[in-house]
Amino acid sequence: MSEQQSTRDSFQSRLGFILVSAGCAIGIGNVWKFPYLCGQYGGAAFILLYLIFLLILGIPVLLCEFALGRSSRQSVARCFDRLAPAGSRWPSLKYIGIAGVILLMLYYTTVTGWMLDYCWLHLKGTFVGQSPAFIQTTFQEMLAQPLSMGFWTFLSCLLGFLVCYMGLEKGIERITKVMMSALLLLMIILAVHSLFLPGAEKGIEFYLVPNFASLEKLGWGNVIYAAMSQAFFTLSAGNGAMMIFASYMDKKRSLPGEALTITALDTFVALMSGFIIIPACFAYGIQPDAGPSLIFLTIPNLFTLMPGGRIWGSLFFVFLSFAALSTVIAVMESIIACFRELLGWDRPKAAWFVFALIALGSIPCVLGFNLWSSFQPLGPGTGVLDLEDFIVSNNLLPLGGLTFVLFCTRKNGWGWTHFLEEVNQGAGRNLADRWKLYYTYGLPLVILAIYLKGYDDLFAKQGGEVLIKWLALAFLFLAWIFWSAAGKGRKDRISQAK
Repeated sequence: MSEQQSTRDSFQSRLGFILVSAGCAIGIGNVWKFPYLCGQYGGAAFILLYLIFLLILGIPVLLCEFALGRSSRQSVARCFDRLAPAGSRWPSLKYIGIAGVILLMLYYTTVTGWMLDYCWLHLKGTFVGQSPAFIQTTFQEMLAQPLSMGFWTFLSCLLGFLVCYMGLEKGIERITKVMMSALLLLMIILAVHSLFLPGAEKGIEFYLVPNFASLEKLGWGNVIYAAMSQAFFTLSAGNGAMMIFASYMDKKRSLPGEALTITALDTFVALMSGFIIIPACFAYGIQPDAGPSLIFLTIPNLFTLMPGGRIWGSLFFVFLSFAALSTVIAVMESIIACFRELLGWDRPKAAWFVFALIALGSIPCVLGFNLWSSFQPLGPGTGVLDLEDFIVSNNLLPLGGLTFVLFCTRKNGWGWTHFLEEVNQGAGRNLADRWKLYYTYGLPLVILAIYLKGYDDLFAKQGGEVLIKWLALAFLFLAWIFWSAAGKGRKDRISQAK
């Protein structure tokens, strides 16, 4: 065992691991995307499908990532080096995870900056008594001002850096515990307030009572894919961000129970976000299916109509800011760990480097809404953020998830036997061996379907020729993964961390 590994950071408590991992999973997708997807796809019926896909898709991929992290005691930058058969091509796939966590931060910090900015605007009372036109203009002006948006983006990078610089126990674990506790408390307060608004009962019915007739109008295929993709992406599994925290945990508890607990927390936040937003929208006659504009245009309008809207709006965006910052902290720690392992740096040096890398790397996303707005890489109306999100969400996350699953199930990878042994080590729930067939064949097929359907949704509307060109790129990436997975290597493994 190397000196670095023998002095590796570790969580002080099981609660620390659960809350930090949940903080990584809980992010903007829970409190922004989930409510408007519910609004678009029939409320309770969508939620039911979403929960099913969490069990058969989200949790299995998360288990693979957790098992690799805990067994290797490494980040995604080194896990394949430690667990793969010597001479195999698996280690080359680590760059999917490394690129995934870095690129995610290059635009996630900008969106986190929007949350911080809107939190400040609500605290100042900027929106009190204002019209919908004013609210729309405010959002447009925010995007048009690179210096202002750059400041809030820089602040989100700085806050993440300061927490990670203090270390796992004194910084990440301690502060995330407080932040997540405050997030859950704020969420409950906001949800209770929303549920008791006059006229909220129609929203509650829409949210809790499945209406399968509405799904037929929307198209079952569209609804199923939306629920499937949200279940896959919500846990942040696939790019290695969750792996680092599994590498810091002990082996007293088996992994299925920990994955279920984290998934339950993540789902609780998503469901409660819906309770905050959807009943309030129905109470004030505002459509809950407004899409991405829901948070920055629809919701501020809602608070202008609500008694005490300045207070409730401030609390809502504090809640959103905590959700976003918990992910910034978690992903930044994953990046820091990658550079520490690859280059042998200590935490302060790696933290400063990653801070500079992310702060400078976030500039193109900021400029993409103003000075570089003419750059439309994925078609009319797209920008730098869309490109970076496409690379991460449509490519690196599903490709990373596919890599983890293949590595954990193929004989020339880590293999099902090693995976199952690691997953079930410790007290708690166990994963049954009968799941082997599904993990080996069914799960990769589902991930492939999500991956290719994402390309189809994005480029089919631009014409068949455009779609074929992009699909050619998608299949090129898949060819690289399956080629890397096909190498046999030697039977001995480089290392098995104990």
